[in-house]
Amino acid sequence: MAQESGFDFFGFGDKLGSEGEVREKFWRTAKKAARHIPFMEDVVAAYYCAMDKNTPLRAKGILIAALGYFVLPIDLIPDFVVGLGFTDDIAVLTAAITAVSAHITPAHRQAARDAIADRS
Repeated sequence: MAQESGFDFFGFGDKLGSEGEVREKFWRTAKKAARHIPFMEDVVAAYYCAMDKNTPLRAKGILIAALGYFVLPIDLIPDFVVGLGFTDDIAVLTAAITAVSAHITPAHRQAARDAIADRS
């Protein structure tokens, strides 16, 4: 029996790869984007919220869709375009974080601060 990724319930299956692969892509992209996205702590807190089993499914779906857009290399404005590359990502992430902000807990924010400090 094939091991299911944590994202199978959203219908992504193996298209995004394993949960570990998605995590790796998230952290790689987050590190690249940190100097371009002024609210990186909120983005990382949103990541922890999306991974939290206590987060409602609707909020998880919104966050995973936005975080997926953030980590996938194909988007409206390619990330390698200097000065503009992350503007579409910022818009999508801002909208998602605003929509689910009630579900981003102090524990998610603390985990984000700790993770950013560890990866700096």
